Amino acid sequence: MSSFSGKFGVLRHRDFALFLSARFLATVAIQMQSVAVGWQVYALTSDALDLGWVGLAQFAPFVPLALVAGQVADRFDRRRIVALCFLVEMLCGAALLAFTWVGLTVVWPVFAVMVLYGSVRAFMMPASQAVVVNLVPAAVFGKAVALNSSVFQVAVIAGPALGGFLYLAGPETVYASVTGGLAIAALLMGCVHGEPKKPGGNPPMSLDSVLEGLRFVRSRPVMLGAISLDLFAVLFGGATALLPAYARDVLHAGPTGLGWLRTAPGLGAACTALALACWPIRRHVGWWMFGGVGLFGAATLVLGRSQDYAVALAALALMGAGDMVSVYIRHMLVQLETPDAIRGRVSAVNSMFIGASNELGEFESGLTAEWFGLVPAILLGGCATLGVVGAWMWGFPVLRGMDAFPHAVRELPAGRKKPRQAKGGRRRRGR
Repeated sequence: MSSFSGKFGVLRHRDFALFLSARFLATVAIQMQSVAVGWQVYALTSDALDLGWVGLAQFAPFVPLALVAGQVADRFDRRRIVALCFLVEMLCGAALLAFTWVGLTVVWPVFAVMVLYGSVRAFMMPASQAVVVNLVPAAVFGKAVALNSSVFQVAVIAGPALGGFLYLAGPETVYASVTGGLAIAALLMGCVHGEPKKPGGNPPMSLDSVLEGLRFVRSRPVMLGAISLDLFAVLFGGATALLPAYARDVLHAGPTGLGWLRTAPGLGAACTALALACWPIRRHVGWWMFGGVGLFGAATLVLGRSQDYAVALAALALMGAGDMVSVYIRHMLVQLETPDAIRGRVSAVNSMFIGASNELGEFESGLTAEWFGLVPAILLGGCATLGVVGAWMWGFPVLRGMDAFPHAVRELPAGRKKPRQAKGGRRRRGR
């Protein structure tokens, strides 16, 4: 009982418990929506390239807005930003529901909604990543971060499976559930109150301030290497975008089968997160980082070669496990090396890289599937990911040689606008 209280006692903090509940519901809803959108679009057009356009529609507004969103997250109340984002995402779900009700025969309205969703996500990610520090005391911040990550993985597991099951009753059922879940999430987040913590005051609204997060990441070769490695590995290895086509045309599975395929990476990630919670990485951090991304690429190759449903599930679970190791290390680096005063802006840079790897990776996968075919596109992505691992091991020796995580940095050095250069490494470009 005392062990349970030690691990979950952070839930006694009302604001954090409300945020966690809201984020869980919102993540489940968005995962359900992704299954419905992918299956509905492919059912309408039978064109894998259209699955890529879904990703590009979300990515197009993300990059120009992400850095501004980081400035907003540092300047305004992050909790209110998250609540407003949930509300607009609810409107996106309602729009998809309305389009389906009137009889959707073309896909451009879906792409339009995805553009709006991508815009909202640009503001959501840095605010939600940086808000946890404002909801709990510093003494339990580490536990709050770990629990937040675990709950997210549970939602990633539950959402696609539930979305695939509900799709059997029609896409309207999925979109109605998505709209309801996001409405509750917005309400819960709106109930989060209390005096917000202002880590560094209100930064000036200027181009120099907006770019502070980029300068900070560039000054940390280890952080730059970890974030850019994840960007290019997932960019080329984003086979999950092709799962609607892969499920129907290769595995001959329906929407429920697609739901379980989308769940498998989350299940692998959740099991890995649990293992990392019990046996955290303390030594040979750099090799663990490259090993996780290498596992992701190798499992992508297994997926591309498989025509068996069970093998495909196992390969996707291994992809999630490898990705979780990379996410864990990258998240630890960002949290430990970033001062609170610029956490939103650095989180925005991290979010921009994640958005590029996910949504732009979906477009890249759809485009290569259009050019070379479905299975060759998946195999090409796996090979490219392994190539990225080799290139980054050569290009970022400071990351490869990193043995332990750095100590936490809580504030900027007095009298300095720019962070100091990381010890033991010179500045490198990300490519």
